[in-house]
Amino acid sequence: MLISTHLRRGKSLLGRGSQLIQALSGLGSQSYSAKLSASKLVLDVAGGTGDIAFRIAKEMQKSTSATSPAQATEPPRLVVCDINKAMLEQGRLRAEREHKAAAQAAAMEWVTGDAEQLPFEDNAFDVYTIAFGIRNVTHIDRALAEARRVLRPGGRFLCLEFSQVTNPMLRAAYERYSFEVIPKIGAAVANDRASYQYLVESIRRFPDQETFSQMIRDSGLRCVQHTNLTNGVVAIHSAVKLG
Repeated sequence: MLISTHLRRGKSLLGRGSQLIQALSGLGSQSYSAKLSASKLVLDVAGGTGDIAFRIAKEMQKSTSATSPAQATEPPRLVVCDINKAMLEQGRLRAEREHKAAAQAAAMEWVTGDAEQLPFEDNAFDVYTIAFGIRNVTHIDRALAEARRVLRPGGRFLCLEFSQVTNPMLRAAYERYSFEVIPKIGAAVANDRASYQYLVESIRRFPDQETFSQMIRDSGLRCVQHTNLTNGVVAIHSAVKLG
């Protein structure tokens, strides 16, 4: 199951204002947004308050606007799933106050659920996306198995997550910064050193790009690819359910 919310907030606070995280949260990567724009049924796991989901909703809104009624075969639907009810409630309020048009166009739903035991039927979604969340599940293999289960044949798996810096010299500098500076920022800015310490430790423990790719293959998903961003600080992993 997912870790408690206060630990995840450290990640969100750190990312806010960072050009890298803004680009990812805003679906700034063309390879990521292109795979979402034409999708009809999308599941955003560990979606929390909807930071990623609202960007997906806007992409779906554009796609819906460009589709004629004759072309439409199935209404769009975007489901945000998270284990924390309070965060989902914040997302609902944000949908009403800040993103009403996009939320309505994407028929957004907010569902409480565990990434390792999703409350959905088999073969239900065209896209499964999880952004900065899979690192926090207790059993990554179970979460991946659930992703495959709820995807339709031909459905896409998309994961944005902190990963391992590929350049050895940059990696050393990045790790020094992470372990020596980031926890101090957490203590000074948010009075929460523990959450920021957890963040950097969880990033170090998370499998590197190739290892995680193999874990995705082991779940039964195929056509696994990954794209490094900012020298591997973050990576996008994608895969397809073939049958």
